[in-house]
Amino acid sequence: MEFRHLGRSGLMVSEISYGNWITHGSQVEEDAAKECVRAALDEGITTFDTADVYAGTKAEEVLGRALKGVRRESLEIFTKVYWPTGAGPNDRGLSRKHITESIHGSLRRLQTDYVDLYQAHRFDVETPLEETLKTFDDLVRQGKVLYVGVSEWTADQIAQALKIADEMGFDRLVSNQPQYSMLWRVIESEVVPLSEKEGLSQVVWSPIAQGVLTGKYLPGQPPPAGSRATDPSGGNFISRMLNDDVLTRVQELKPIAGDLGLSMAQLAVAWVLQNPNVASAIIGATKPEQVRDNVKASGVKLDAEVLKKIDDVLGPVVERDPAKTVSPEKRP
Repeated sequence: MEFRHLGRSGLMVSEISYGNWITHGSQVEEDAAKECVRAALDEGITTFDTADVYAGTKAEEVLGRALKGVRRESLEIFTKVYWPTGAGPNDRGLSRKHITESIHGSLRRLQTDYVDLYQAHRFDVETPLEETLKTFDDLVRQGKVLYVGVSEWTADQIAQALKIADEMGFDRLVSNQPQYSMLWRVIESEVVPLSEKEGLSQVVWSPIAQGVLTGKYLPGQPPPAGSRATDPSGGNFISRMLNDDVLTRVQELKPIAGDLGLSMAQLAVAWVLQNPNVASAIIGATKPEQVRDNVKASGVKLDAEVLKKIDDVLGPVVERDPAKTVSPEKRP
C-alpha cells in the first residue's frame, strides 16, 4: 500500500480507503462486514470512510465494532454530517446544533474520542456558511475533529468556504469527497484546478462506478442477483449507467486490463489514482476477496498510451458536465 498527503496537510492516508456506504448495516451481515474490514487492514488500508446517515447510523456502529482493538493511532477514520438522522427539523443540515449533536453521535457509534476528517456531506443552503465553518473550527479546537473537508461541493462553494476561513482565521478545508471514475469526470474542469491551487485533495467515491467498471453488468441482460444495481440504497446511482451503450463500451476495456495483467476493478481504481489531486480512492466490498483484488491497484502506473486507449473507448459516454455536482435546493 502506498500513501499520499491529504491536501496540503501533514496527514498521510492510504491510496485506497475502505468505505461502508451501502454495505455495512444494510446489504452485508455484520460478520461479513467485519471480515471485509479485517481484509482491508491486512492489505495495508489505514483509512476508513463512513457517514452518520449510512444505514440509518448503523454503518458507523458496525465500523466501530469492526475496528475495536486496533491501535487508534494507526487509523484515519473519516465521517460526515448533513443528511437526516432523525425526524426533527434540526436533525439535518449544517447548523451548529445538528453538527454538534451529530459529531457526538458519530464518536459514540465509532467508539473513538476523535475523527481524523469530518466532512460536510453536501452544501446546506439554509445555514450561513460562517456558522458551519465556525462550528467545524470549534470541533478542531476541542480535539474532536483533526481535519475538515466537504463532499460533493462545487468549485464556487469550496472557494466561498476558503475565503471565509481565511478571513475569519478558521481551520481550512483539506479535502473534497466527490464521485469520480472513468465514466464520471465532472470534477476535472473546475473542482480539481481550484483544489490544486488551494491545497485540497480529492477522496473519491465510486471509482468503479458502483461496479459497472468491473464488467459484470452485461448489455441486454438483467443485473446479477445480489449486485449493487439490485440494492434499493444504491440502485438509483447506478441506473443511469446501466444502458447498453455504456455497458458495451465497458466490455471493450477488458483487453486493455488483460494486457496490463489487471482485473477490470484494478484498472478502474488505478485510473483515478493517476490524477495527482486524488489522495485516496474509496472502495466498498461485500466480500474480502473484493478488497484483496482492489488494493492491488495501489502503486500501478498507467502510461499515456493506456489512458488514451481508455478515452478512445469511453469517450462518448463519459459525463463531464460540472453542473452535475449538486446539493439539495433545500434541506431534505
